Amino acid sequence: MSDKRIHAFCDDLLGDYDAVDLARLIASKKVSAPEVADAAIARAERLDPALNAIASERFVQARLDAANLAGGVFAGVPTFVKDNTPLAGTTTNHGSAAVHSKPAQKSGVYTKQYMAQGFVCLGKSSLPEFGLNASTEFADDEPTHNPWHTEYSCGASSGGSAALVAAGVVPIAHANDGGGSIRIPAACCGLVGLKPSRGRHIVPESAQAMPIDIISEGVVTRSVRDTATFHAEAEKYYQNPKLPPLGLVEGPNEKRLRIGVVIDSITGSATDADTRAAVEKTAEMLSKSGHAVEAIPIPASSRFETDFLLYWGLLAFALRSGGKRIIDPSFDASRLDGLTNGLGTSFKRNFFRLPTALYRLNKSRRETADLFKTYDALLTPVLAHTTPKLGYLSPAIPFEELIVRLTRYASFTPLANITGDPAISLPVSQSEEGLPVAVQFSAGRGGERTLLELAYEIESEQPWLRIQDSTNGTGADL
Repeated sequence: MSDKRIHAFCDDLLGDYDAVDLARLIASKKVSAPEVADAAIARAERLDPALNAIASERFVQARLDAANLAGGVFAGVPTFVKDNTPLAGTTTNHGSAAVHSKPAQKSGVYTKQYMAQGFVCLGKSSLPEFGLNASTEFADDEPTHNPWHTEYSCGASSGGSAALVAAGVVPIAHANDGGGSIRIPAACCGLVGLKPSRGRHIVPESAQAMPIDIISEGVVTRSVRDTATFHAEAEKYYQNPKLPPLGLVEGPNEKRLRIGVVIDSITGSATDADTRAAVEKTAEMLSKSGHAVEAIPIPASSRFETDFLLYWGLLAFALRSGGKRIIDPSFDASRLDGLTNGLGTSFKRNFFRLPTALYRLNKSRRETADLFKTYDALLTPVLAHTTPKLGYLSPAIPFEELIVRLTRYASFTPLANITGDPAISLPVSQSEEGLPVAVQFSAGRGGERTLLELAYEIESEQPWLRIQDSTNGTGADL
C-alpha cells in the first residue's frame, strides 16, 4: 500500500454514500441539503490542495442553491461541472492558459439538462488544455493528481471530475468524452464511466458544427446505479426519437450474451500484463456465468489510428486558428501548450488527407454496426497499459515523443467516439502499484441498457475496490 493514497472519506454527513443514497437521505429529511453542501465543501477545502482538481469554486452560490432546491432525482447532491461546459456565473477556461473568460451569463444547453436533476454545483473541475490530452497535466502549472497514488496520472480529459469523485469529495460529477475522456479517467481512478450513444443527450453548442460529432456527455460515479439513474433521468428531460428508449436499468439481465473479446490494439503495441490479465479474468468470469465469450479480430481498419489523429489535429487547428470566435474573445494563441500546437501543425501539413480520412472514419460506423449484428457486446481494455506516472504524458514533452506515447496508451477508446456507439469503463482489478485497472465494454448504437446490465452483473460478482479500504491512515485526515 502506497503512502501516496489520499481521500476525504470520513464520519461526516456524506459518509461513503453514493449519489442515489445521498439523495434519498436528503429527500427523507434525515439530512438537509445545506448540511450536505457544507460537508462536501469541507472535504473539497481539505483535499484539493493535494489533488488540484478544482478549476474554480462557487461555494457561496452552492450554499444558496442548497437552501433553495428546485427538485430533481438528485436534489441536493453536490457535484462539479467540467470546465469546458458553460455554467451561469462561472468562468469556462477549458484548462488552458490561453483563455481567461468572464463568468458566463447563462448556462449551455447541455448544462441545463445536467442541472435539471437537482444537483448542487460546487464549482468547475479541471481538464487538460481543451481536453486534447489523456492526462490532466499542464505545461506551466501543477497537474491534477490521482488520489489512489498522487505521483500518478488521473487520466483525462475529465480528470478533475474523476479525482474528486474517487477521493470522496462528491459522489458524482459531470464528464464528457471526445476520445475516451469519460472512460480513461474512470479507468485510472477506479470509477464507472459510461460514454452514451451519439445523440443520447442534448448536443452541446461546441459539438454542433463538427464534421463528425465525437463528443458525448455523461458522468463519472462510484456505483453502476448512480450512472444508470443519471442517464434514465436525463432521458426524461430529452429523449432522442432516433434511439431506443433507455429507461431505468436496475440490475443484471438473465439473458446470456454473445461477447467478442479484443485484447491487443490496432496500434500494434501489445497490451501490458496487468491489463491483459484484467480482460482475461473478466472474460473468464462471464464465460462461467453462461455468456458465450470468444476472441475476435480487431474491429477497425489499420488506418484508423492515423485517420483519428488527423481529425484530432483538425480540432486543434480550428481552435488555434479561430479561438477568439470558437472559444472566447480572451483567447491568446501564444499561450497554447505543445500538444495543441503540435496537433495543429501536424494537421496543417496533412490537411489534404482529410477528405479520405473522413470517408474511412465514417465507414467504420458501418463496420461496427455489422459487428454488433453478430455480437451483443465487445470486451476490450480501456487503455493499453496501466496508469502512468505524472510527467509521462506532460504537454511539455516534445510533440513527436508525446504523440507516440499517447497513441500507444489511449488506443482502445476513440473508435466508439467515431462510430457513435456506447461504451463503458469498469474497474475490475488493481495493478502492482495499487492503482485501478479497468476493462471496456461497447455495444451497438443505442445499446446502453446492455452495457449497464453487464456492469451490474460484474459489480455484483466482484464489487469495486474502494480507495478508503487498506488505507495507511493518511487519507481521511487530509
